[in-house]
Amino acid sequence: MSYRHILVPTDGGAPARRATAVAVALARALSARLTSVYVVPEGVPTLFSGDKLYGSGVLGPRTRAAIRAAAAAALGSVERAARAAGVPHRSARTLARSPWRAITRTATAHGCDLIVMGTRGVRGMAALGSQTLKTVANSRVPVLVCG
Repeated sequence: MSYRHILVPTDGGAPARRATAVAVALARALSARLTSVYVVPEGVPTLFSGDKLYGSGVLGPRTRAAIRAAAAAALGSVERAARAAGVPHRSARTLARSPWRAITRTATAHGCDLIVMGTRGVRGMAALGSQTLKTVANSRVPVLVCG
């Protein structure tokens, strides 16, 4: 099977950077497109959800700016890697209660046929909260996990 459109979720961390390198190399080798997504979990104070934190209190502009900057940095890193490799790229930002759901929905909505994700290598009971594990378990789109 030849993949034509790859999704790489990113939070800017080391596992996501490793996954980005794999996704970009794979996209280049297959002449595929690349889409990156940054998911902000619902309940986290964000520019996407307004100024409320769990329904109480207003967040200052510094907090919103920090989240906006983190998303821009993470997505920008993928964009630069894709551009350097000559891979067509677009990015998306989304807010979701469950990041794994947002990842699988983004893959479907954008017509992606492969998801490339990083993992922190958490094992045992601690892995039950893993967004990568939940994505693998629930995605109809194949998932390549980069450790």
